[in-house]
Amino acid sequence: MKTVAALCLILLSSSGFAATGSKSPTPAPSGCDRECLRGMVTQVLYALIDHDTSKLPVTSNLRVTEDGIEKPLAKVGLVRTVTRLRGYRQDIIDERAGQSIAGVLLEEAGAPVILVVRVKVESDRISELELVATRSRAEGLSFTIDTLNAPSEEMSFVPQPSQLATREQAIEIALHYPKGLNSAETFASVGAPFAPGARRVENGAVMAGPDCVFSPTCKDIATQSLQIFRRLGHVTVRSIYVDERMGIVVLRLSWNVRGPGSDKLTTFELFKIYDGQIHKVEAFIRLLPPELELGGWPVTVSQPG
Repeated sequence: MKTVAALCLILLSSSGFAATGSKSPTPAPSGCDRECLRGMVTQVLYALIDHDTSKLPVTSNLRVTEDGIEKPLAKVGLVRTVTRLRGYRQDIIDERAGQSIAGVLLEEAGAPVILVVRVKVESDRISELELVATRSRAEGLSFTIDTLNAPSEEMSFVPQPSQLATREQAIEIALHYPKGLNSAETFASVGAPFAPGARRVENGAVMAGPDCVFSPTCKDIATQSLQIFRRLGHVTVRSIYVDERMGIVVLRLSWNVRGPGSDKLTTFELFKIYDGQIHKVEAFIRLLPPELELGGWPVTVSQPG
């Protein structure tokens, strides 16, 4: 627990987030509120469909990466290939950080693609745009798009303010997950507060919960064996985002899949947290070479020794 708390405090210090204890999100310095941030992602998605990024409001120093490769906005491959959006879109809006993340299902010439879009907004303009696309099981280990028809009921549930943890408390709860992967036999052994019946879904595939068939122990996420994850190597927390209104924490995690030097699994792990418990975990994952797994974006979380 001390390690988790220490990492939480380091994050708050390094990211410039005041540990106010408030449950109300502080307005973003950019002045772009919740709907503004959501709208920026929408503009990006429609720019892809229209094959035209020229109307996007961007800063003069805009930085763009597509699957870890930095490139000019006009050279983004998805601008030429996206044909339509499907119905699934999961938004996570971090008002205090001026950032928005969306997991979206779209198509390229009829073929499904799971896309994660991250935008950072400064002075009502996009200053950072990150795109991570997964097109197959080979790219993401899991790829069960038939379940991605609409955002899940669990993630869409809007908790009452009294049910929500503070930003700092929510981060501390979510950090039990990488702590368990790195050092424990089960999540229960590190005190991870999973709600009864909590599920984890990875690129649309159920990997833990009552309806899980992935392994003999996966029906209870708290007590499932973590041995298979231990073999994947040490999990690193790269960055953290918090949707304080919806009670969702996003941990950007990465770890080598087959040992040092192998492809890295880069993940956006979403944790639905209220009433002091984790009620759902949803993950968008992609395999990338080590030099591309974070695309050169700065690591915003210092790891404790």
